Amino acid sequence: MAVVDGGELLVRALLRAEVEELFVLSGGHLDPIFFSASDHGIRITDTRHEAAATHMADGYARATGKLGVAVITAGPGVTNGITGIATAYADASPILVIGGRFPLRDEDRLALQAIDQISLVKPVTKFARTILHTDRIPELTSMAIRHAVSGRPGPSFLDIPLDILFTPIEEGDVPTFRHTVPRGLPTPKSDSIDEALEALVRAERPAIFAGGGVRFSEAQEALRKFAEAAQIPVFASSKARGCVSEYTPLGYGGFGLSASRALHERSGGAPDVVMLLGARIGMFTGSSGGGRSMIPSDATIIQVDIVAEEIGRNHDVEIGLVGDVALTLEIMNERAKGLVFQDHKIWLDALDGARNSFRKTHESLMFRDERPIHQARICREIADFLCEDDILVADGGDTANWMAEQAIVGHGGRFISHGYLGTLGIGVPFGLAAQAAHPDRRVLILLGDGAAGFNFAEFETAMRHGLNVVVVINNDQGWGMIRHDQLKRYGRVVGAELGLVHYEKAAAGFGCHAEFVEDASEIRPALERAFASGRAACVNIMSDASQPHAPPSRGKSVATGPAATPDVGDEIVLPYYGKRKLDN
Repeated sequence: MAVVDGGELLVRALLRAEVEELFVLSGGHLDPIFFSASDHGIRITDTRHEAAATHMADGYARATGKLGVAVITAGPGVTNGITGIATAYADASPILVIGGRFPLRDEDRLALQAIDQISLVKPVTKFARTILHTDRIPELTSMAIRHAVSGRPGPSFLDIPLDILFTPIEEGDVPTFRHTVPRGLPTPKSDSIDEALEALVRAERPAIFAGGGVRFSEAQEALRKFAEAAQIPVFASSKARGCVSEYTPLGYGGFGLSASRALHERSGGAPDVVMLLGARIGMFTGSSGGGRSMIPSDATIIQVDIVAEEIGRNHDVEIGLVGDVALTLEIMNERAKGLVFQDHKIWLDALDGARNSFRKTHESLMFRDERPIHQARICREIADFLCEDDILVADGGDTANWMAEQAIVGHGGRFISHGYLGTLGIGVPFGLAAQAAHPDRRVLILLGDGAAGFNFAEFETAMRHGLNVVVVINNDQGWGMIRHDQLKRYGRVVGAELGLVHYEKAAAGFGCHAEFVEDASEIRPALERAFASGRAACVNIMSDASQPHAPPSRGKSVATGPAATPDVGDEIVLPYYGKRKLDN
């Protein structure tokens, strides 16, 4: 019988779960894992920072719908990676993070990189354990994966002490766990499904809100089939955008300002029945707790979620269905045969008109010839340049909002952006992971210049691993979302200016193709050259700092000093471009 170490046992467990890719940062605690993974043909993408590794695991999950795996070293390696774990936890993204750990024999000896890692990660994981015996590595790895991908997905964490990982053991002394995830999934009761269908049949203005539960239950095809049969428009979270093509009248687009306005102001009526599919009621959909909500207070609510406790959060729900989203939709499709739904043409036409109108809101400024370039113009050029099969990643404050408004997404997993934690810096790692998962597709990453400051060294990772993403930087020389609010409230800017930075030159230092763009007419040619270069690229575009994504608030200013609070039409002084009027 052969003798193996803990690294070999771990990698075999990952192979049984069909893991093909690891996102890592090197550390001596981890060598048995790295060498075994290399021997077994698992691809290893090593990053320059552990936050990038955990973000890449998350980005891989979002781009594929599969488990993402990160391996990071002990102590500061784990603390560096926690933001990525927390981001995945907030957005219910299935990842497994494996952390190195100081040896068990050095407990309480002030060993190198010794810290209680489990206590640190427990609040942001579904499952977190230290493996104390080498022969239990397959068992606990299987358990960790099962927690990550079952029910509502989320992060699992394992830390493996150095002496446990390096310890040799006879193969015959180690039990094998071949069946990681149970095949059976829960479905709602038949009478609940019939009640939901009855409400949708009666509805004059129904709407479906699709969330991550659609993406990770692989419910895209079932959702498209149901939406087409019932002619119900679908609004989607960033994880679910494109599950119903936005090139059709049924795929409205993302949650957000555009959707909220369409549902309340421009469509000639609000939804009378809303069906939430694996979508939580919170920041993106609004709630009954006050403020603008996408869900009218008098609408009938149907909520499908695999977690019963989620149903009814923040809003009273009349019809709650506990079950897997994909299986629930498959049953609904079968039971809907022969049902006659209302004619929703007027409703769909109104929403389509609202969507197109909102996308064109800024066109009078967007297509001006003079510098600087309107930020919506950058996003429109990107949206019009990309094909349905391309992958778009958006990272930043106003930048991500502009892009979400202009993007048209044709397939699931093709648009990746922020979620509940609002983590800046996800753009490059998410995009690199998407490129690793889909080497045959073009990947474009749009960053605000603030977001560009995070994980910038991963341009070198892209070059080293042949991940030929194109990174576009919307450079308004500051933290735009913060700057506009400060100007409105206080009449000046503190701690939110960045100034002119030639990010493209820094990227060129890593060997990337580099472009600097100041004229809108040069955006598309620069994108064409970047993708044609055959390597990772950075396109740094100077944009108009006077353009907030949403019109400035008309509420009372809280400024207390002598400075006047600027309003639309007032002149402000901007770096690089000098005086400009604050536009709406």
